[in-house]
This record gives sequence, C-alpha cells and structure tokens, in this order.
Amino acid sequence: MQSVEKIREKAGTWLGKEFNEQIRNEVRDMLENDEKKLIDAFYQDLEFGTGGLRGIMGAGTNRMNIYTLGMATQGLSNYIIKKCGNSGIRVAIAYDCRNNSRLFAETAADIFSANGFEVFLFDSLRPTPVLSFAIRQYKCQSGVVITASHNPSEYNGYKAYWNDGGQVVAPHDEGIIDEVRKINSVSQIRFDGKKDKIRIIGKETDDLFLKEVHKMSLNPYVINKFSNMGIVYTPIHGTGVRLVPDALRMFGFNNIISVPEQDVVDGNFPTVKSPNPEEPGALKMAIAKAVETGAELLMATDPDGDRLGIAVKDKKGEFILLNGNQTCLLLIWYILSQYKERNKYTGKEYIIKTIVTTDLIERIAEDYKVEYYNVLTGFKFFAELIRENEGKKIYIGGGEESYGFLPGEYVRDKDAVASCALIAEATAWSKSRGKSLYEQLLEIYVKYGFYKEKLVNIVRKGKEGADEIKAMMADYRNNPPEKINDSRVIKINDYEKQISHDIVQGTKTMIDLIKSDVLQFFLEDGSKISVRPSGTEPKIKFYFSVNTKLESADKFEATEKFLNDRIDGIIKDMRLV
Repeated sequence: MQSVEKIREKAGTWLGKEFNEQIRNEVRDMLENDEKKLIDAFYQDLEFGTGGLRGIMGAGTNRMNIYTLGMATQGLSNYIIKKCGNSGIRVAIAYDCRNNSRLFAETAADIFSANGFEVFLFDSLRPTPVLSFAIRQYKCQSGVVITASHNPSEYNGYKAYWNDGGQVVAPHDEGIIDEVRKINSVSQIRFDGKKDKIRIIGKETDDLFLKEVHKMSLNPYVINKFSNMGIVYTPIHGTGVRLVPDALRMFGFNNIISVPEQDVVDGNFPTVKSPNPEEPGALKMAIAKAVETGAELLMATDPDGDRLGIAVKDKKGEFILLNGNQTCLLLIWYILSQYKERNKYTGKEYIIKTIVTTDLIERIAEDYKVEYYNVLTGFKFFAELIRENEGKKIYIGGGEESYGFLPGEYVRDKDAVASCALIAEATAWSKSRGKSLYEQLLEIYVKYGFYKEKLVNIVRKGKEGADEIKAMMADYRNNPPEKINDSRVIKINDYEKQISHDIVQGTKTMIDLIKSDVLQFFLEDGSKISVRPSGTEPKIKFYFSVNTKLESADKFEATEKFLNDRIDGIIKDMRLV
C-alpha cells in the first residue's frame, strides 16, 4: 500500500477546480479530520473489472462518483470507437433506484453523447433486463446500467454491455479495461454532453419488452382457471415495481397483492437491513402480508430487478423461503416438462447452469434428454454461449444458485420480470394437478434425488481482507485436503489452472472454460465443495452440495436433517465456524 504521505498527496489533487465543490469539500474534510477514511478512499483506484465498477459512493479514487464513473465511460467510449468507428454509434443507458443513480446515468449519457454517440436513456428507473432488451431492440453497439445489485445502500455500480445485450466478455472486457486504464486524468473526460444526441425512451420500450416476456407463457389456459390466485409481490424499493406487476397481469393473474411500504422507490431501503431477496429479513414484511391475505405465493426482486426470491406454503400451510437452487430447478423442470407435454421439442433445445448451481438440474435434463451446459459464475457466460449457439441450437432456460434465471433469448442477462411470471404460472399449473409448488418440489426430489445446498460467505473488508482472501485460495490450491468430514477427496477441479485432477485414477484433464479463481473438491460420498472469491464484494464464497436418495415425501424432514448434518460436518472440518 502507498504511504500515508503519498495518499495525502494524491487526495490533494482532488482539491483542484476540475472537481466540483461537493467533492472538494468532502476531500478537504477527510484531509483535516479523518485519516482512516481518507486512506480507504484513496489507497487504490476503483478498478474497472470484467463486470464494470462497483463501490461505496463518495469522493476518492476508490469510490463511486461522477469522476471515477466518467473515466470508465470515457475509456469505454474510446474502445467502442476503436472497434466500431466514430459514426453511427448507439448506446443505451438504464439505472436503478439507488442514490445518485439518475445523476450517474445522466453523466454517462453526457459523456457518450459528447463522443458523438446516439444515446437511448430511460426516462426513469428500469430493471436490468430491460436494458439488455433495449440494446438489442435499438441495435446499439453497447450499453450500461447503473446499479450495485443487492449491495447495501452506500454502494453503487456500473455494468457494461456489448451489442448482443450481454455483459462484456473476452476479448472486449480486457480491451475496455486497457482503455479505461489509459484515462489517468479527469481532463481526458468529455463531460460536454450534446442534448440533441440523447433520446429519452420509456413506455414504448416497456411494451415491446413485455410482449416478449408474455411469449414465455406455456400454460395460458391453466392461468385462466386460477387467475384469482393470491400473489404477494415486493420490489424491495427497487425497479421491479415498474414491470413485474404488469407482467403478471399480462400473463392473466389479477390478484396481485403489494407491500405498500416497499413499493416506495428509495435508495436508502428503509424497511430492510439488506435489499437482497436471498436474505430472510428482506422478505419479512411480504410474508406477513401473505399470511394476512391468505396468498398462495410470495415473490421479491432485488433493486435492479434481475434476481428473484420466492416463498411457498409447506405441508403445514406455513410460508418457507426457497433458495436460488430450488427456484432454478423448479423453473427448469417446469419448462422441460411442458415442452415434452406439448411436443415442442425439436432436438435442438438446451439449458445452461453454472458450475456452482445444483447438479440436480443435470439429472432432470438427462431424464428429458435435453443438452445442458455448465459455465462459470456470471450471466455474461450465458450470453456468450447463447450467441455462439444462435441459429444452431435453441436456448430455453437457465439459471444460477444466486437467484438469477433467464427463460428465453429475448434478452441476454438474468430476468426476474419473466421469471416471476413463469414461477407464478408453474404454481397455477401445480394447483391444476392438486399440488402446491412445495409438493411439486418434493416430488422432484423423490424422483431424481434430494440435493441440498448451502452457501457460506466469509467477509474480509479492505486491503488486508483482500490479501487474506488471496492467501486462503493459495493455501487451498497448494495444500488441498485429502479428506473432508471423513470422506476422501476423489477429484479436484482448479479453474485457475484449468485442470481437473482425478485423484483415484491419477489422471489430469483440461477444463474447457476460461481461467477463473475457483476450486472444487469432490468427495467420495457425493458431496461437492466449491470455493471462490466474489468478483463484486469483499468476501470469499463457499458452496456446499450434498445429496442422497429421498424414499418418499413423508421422509423429507428426516432426510433433510441428515443432509444438513453432513453440511455442518463439512463446515466444521474446514474450520469455517
């Protein structure tokens, strides 16, 4: 890390007239009163990675502000010009509910337009999948969305997309990063926007998007029968409020129950500790509303409307939260079963999951004789694969354990708008068979095996935390365990080295995926442990997957306890508690 003197010198450059008064005042206050905050704000530059920018808002090179965002946008502009020329360039911009999101979106629009681009800027907040759709609809070369997904309220971010509507991948990701790194002064940023180059878009784009979402419906007649099924939906103060209720109504559902306090668009997320549908606390108010109204299904989306969490009634009639793996496998199973029931298969269909998403999805795909792909974590790899297969194969669905799902090709990023409508339809279809969605899940487990997953996040903030996470990965890689929870490690996949090591056979084979800092340990008892640092947050993630046969639905609780005990044993043996 730089010396305190160097950091103070670096911070001092932000007192120049090229920075606005608010930024200068904030820097001056840190210089005079808060050295610790100053160090954290300036000890490094906020890195533009393969997913864009994400960080705490405020003054400083390690913060999200109009200047760090401006450098990213100017670098992206330079790359676009380099690859596509400097005429006829189009970009789209969307933003979420977070504090400063509108300011950041308008700043990006000014910079793009100053570089001669035609800009399609949404008139107000929109879910991320609508940005992906707009890029494709308006034949844009690129696009950005201003969001920090489910991060706490002090964060914001910036995700870059390419002309297929997917987040940037190789070779564009590294090319953009190189251009961004060349911007080393705010004087290089073109802030002088050309308003005549900025086109405001809104409802007309929403309508086109919803038309494509509606095409995902597989059972309209079932919905007609259960159109009054109670559905509680909360956007948790975010963008989903714009389109999820509309999508549900378009599918034919008319009893959509809101949580009024959480329909309020607010970047401070006043009713929750974290606006993350993975967190039980974020759904507490919605569950209370579902109990009060006797609803059948509860759904929540994250601030930028690309991930969903759901709650369903168990056998006792009490609401329980499903995890991302369960929601994903229910949607995959529903799509595959309905394709078969309606003779829709052409033999070219395929699905996608990530390497850390439940392997139960593979068992389902094998049963329906549908091709499946495993990709690295991140929907940009879904988009890349869909693009490669376009015209040759038909993508019909895919998702990841982190609550993201995409049911069709109309966009190239996860889409909670369509996923909410489809999970509601799957619930209605289950009702038509005399089952709840929960009972349908148990039926899947009985047929294919009970797979239980758990995610453990170890948070390590700041530079010291980043170094500790790096050391943990190095230790697992250089000193891999021979046994975990008294079960022998029989295979190790190292995605950084791109090698799969079959320890039993003593063979090594290449992994046909790009390098990524991920390790997977496969145990003799069928357990799988995946370890990777987060690409967007200061944490290291441990994914645990165990499985066994479920003899009958009546034995679910006892079998779940058995699997939970196995996971707890693994966690304890790996000294994560």
